[in-house]
Amino acid sequence: MTDNPPAIDPSLIARVKGILLNPKAEWELIEREFATVPTLFSRYAMILAAIGPVCGLIGSVVFGHGNVIGAIVAAVVGYALSLAGVFLLGLVIENLAPNFNGTKDRLAAMKVSVYSATASWVGGVFSLIPMLGILGLILALYGLYILYLGLPVLMKAPQDKALGYTAVVVIIAIIIWWVIFAVVGAVMASFLIGSAVATGAIY
Repeated sequence: MTDNPPAIDPSLIARVKGILLNPKAEWELIEREFATVPTLFSRYAMILAAIGPVCGLIGSVVFGHGNVIGAIVAAVVGYALSLAGVFLLGLVIENLAPNFNGTKDRLAAMKVSVYSATASWVGGVFSLIPMLGILGLILALYGLYILYLGLPVLMKAPQDKALGYTAVVVIIAIIIWWVIFAVVGAVMASFLIGSAVATGAIY
């Protein structure tokens, strides 16, 4: 008789717990461990990034408009854009590093971008119940603090430059996520309008 393999990789759970509960120590571990950009996404980002879209899909169908096709399309678009946004932010972190006396390192920058997004991704579980969405926003804000702790460790930026580095990255991150939310919202709205027209609610 063979044991069933765990449904979720224990190392992924350990990393999520570490980066959320003890980020300063976890960044030290992340800085030393071997990784590649593809594995950062395939073994971590692509899994956690699905939490928000899946929970949002369920929540919108159960508590929302009931347009299943629109909710599915919005979830897929949101998922793809979330991953693209993290990759784009990683490129931003990499290319800004020299301006703050940091080291231009693609892998390190992607580590910062991917792992600092953990809080926001985990917070996506609150999309199951739209009224709890504010809790997801709080976790996303906590992710900015995690980002602040990771930049000096991974990008080798001096501590006195870390705050300015973080501020610039955060502003760009907010712009990226605002665009993503706007696109997903537009997709959902188009399906809602289309559904209303089809049912005669809008003439």
